Amino acid sequence: MTYYTEVSGRQCTDFKTLHQASIDDRGLFWSSIWDFFKVIGDKGERSLIEDHMPGASFFPDAKLNFAENLLRSSNNTDAIVFRSEDKVEKRMSRSELSDLVSRVQQWLIRMGIKEGDRVAAILPNMPESIAMMLATASIGAIWSSCSPDFGPRGVLDRFGQITPKILISCDGYYYNGKTVSLSEKLSEIVPQLSSIVGVLILPLIGKDDEVARAIPNAITLSRALSDFSATRIKFNRLPFNHPLFILFSSGTTGVPKCIVHGAGGTLLQHLKEHQLHSNIAEGDRVFYFTTLGWMMWNWLASALASGATLILYDGSPFAPTNEVLFDFAESERVSFFGTSAKYLDACKKENLSPKHSHRLQSMKTIASTGSPLAAETFEWVYHAISDTVHLASISGGTDIVSCFVLGDPTSPVYAGEIQRPGLGMEVDVWDDEGHSLVSGKGELVCTKAFPSMPIGFWDDVAGSKYRTAYFDRFPGVWCHGDFAEWTQHGGMIIHGRSDATLNPGGVRIGTAEIYAQVEQIPEVLESIAIGQNFQNDVRIILFVRLRDGIVLDQALEQSIRSKIRVGASPRHVPAKIVAVGDIPRTKSGKITELAVRDIVHGNEVKNREALANPEALELFQNLPQLKL
Repeated sequence: MTYYTEVSGRQCTDFKTLHQASIDDRGLFWSSIWDFFKVIGDKGERSLIEDHMPGASFFPDAKLNFAENLLRSSNNTDAIVFRSEDKVEKRMSRSELSDLVSRVQQWLIRMGIKEGDRVAAILPNMPESIAMMLATASIGAIWSSCSPDFGPRGVLDRFGQITPKILISCDGYYYNGKTVSLSEKLSEIVPQLSSIVGVLILPLIGKDDEVARAIPNAITLSRALSDFSATRIKFNRLPFNHPLFILFSSGTTGVPKCIVHGAGGTLLQHLKEHQLHSNIAEGDRVFYFTTLGWMMWNWLASALASGATLILYDGSPFAPTNEVLFDFAESERVSFFGTSAKYLDACKKENLSPKHSHRLQSMKTIASTGSPLAAETFEWVYHAISDTVHLASISGGTDIVSCFVLGDPTSPVYAGEIQRPGLGMEVDVWDDEGHSLVSGKGELVCTKAFPSMPIGFWDDVAGSKYRTAYFDRFPGVWCHGDFAEWTQHGGMIIHGRSDATLNPGGVRIGTAEIYAQVEQIPEVLESIAIGQNFQNDVRIILFVRLRDGIVLDQALEQSIRSKIRVGASPRHVPAKIVAVGDIPRTKSGKITELAVRDIVHGNEVKNREALANPEALELFQNLPQLKL
């Protein structure tokens, strides 16, 4: 705050005044972010022109390279520490990371890769994945990735749209105690990606030679790099908005959208969010439980630019035991522990108490995202993990590869609330007519341009798909698709996705409000709620997944209804409660209300490959309980 007061000439004594200053003159604010974090590159004279959405241009004269800013130092301190369940452990120093990036860059150039080419990856969350991304970015090529548990159709639906020249994969991965080879999957995928000129196979399960022999144009990492020695990395400095990443929407309602993100906006947003909102500093050890199919991996990787050590985990968060992530956090002195709300809810259900079973004194921040974090889970974190940690619920999305609302280390945490809007982000809640709501629920919007807006969608030359996705609802204003409300503390509550909002009797209800009550009940592991069209109205249907041995009898139904009625409102009480054996979710762990709603209404789910467990959809088909 002191620095920005000096730069702006405004007295910014607390977060509220700093946030107001950051949106009043966003050009000055983002320019100060560049300077304060010592971004490597040429900033240029102008910081913001064409200030409208879409079409705003930040730093139109700037030149930088994303990888250069993440590889600031090359010494023997830890850059990355990795664990794959209990099968593999690895450390990579900053000098080793730089050397690997140098050699991979040379191989990519030999393969003809130049700026703007696409490099696609099917990889676990391991050190080499970070190096591959950085080598790609150092050239100015575009990185796109998914996790190795994606099925062939899911991979082709994504990478088939962006015509990559290089495909990078591992030989296999570990999950829930099992070893999974990718040989068969790659044999199906590679022939259908005609744009590929080379396939690079990375070792994890010790089968890289075997897999490479079975795949056309494939080579192992060791053989690919055998001709190259580490040299000084050549960083290609390019315009601020040069494409860096292509991320994909979940694809549960059709072919995934290919969202293109620029290098400069991604870098500035992540530096701001890591250091100012998440209190990440040089030397911190930063963990986020994520895969390469979720934007939180991209967010995590950027922590290298703040001088942090990345703590990577790949596999099941409950294998070989349900305390494996806390074991890892303890042994590696994790200072920032990031995960999903669902993971914390699951730990709460399992009655874990890491505060008493582990030494977690290094942990100063816990971040949660993926879905709203219930107030009761806030309380559990402070009771069972740490009473001094900063618990930051954060929310944004793949669409902006960053956050709209997130933590504030300088302010109190209130259970069930996200603390603050992001600095430089003019976030608001609007009603259906486009009026700002001081209180009450409405659409989450951002009314002014920000640097991590997507460049656009891949192969959407006229930009019509991009405009339709975010600006059709309120012209010139980003409408994110979240159902939200401000709190009296200046924070925000997210009630779920707008397109999953329930409308019984014409009253909008967020699904998160129901989940927050239901999942306090010990017998219920998780739940999913949809609106079913019924007798010219919409009625709420609640599906519950119960603990082993528990039956949904009349007494449990009554307990669920009572909890919802008292904790939320009578309008939230479902018309029907149905027990199911599983709940469908995306690869990043988010439950899929829209897919379930489609199945219940007899509609086709267009892209089952986007789901981690598509077989679960059958549990919701033609249920006799829903015909009454």
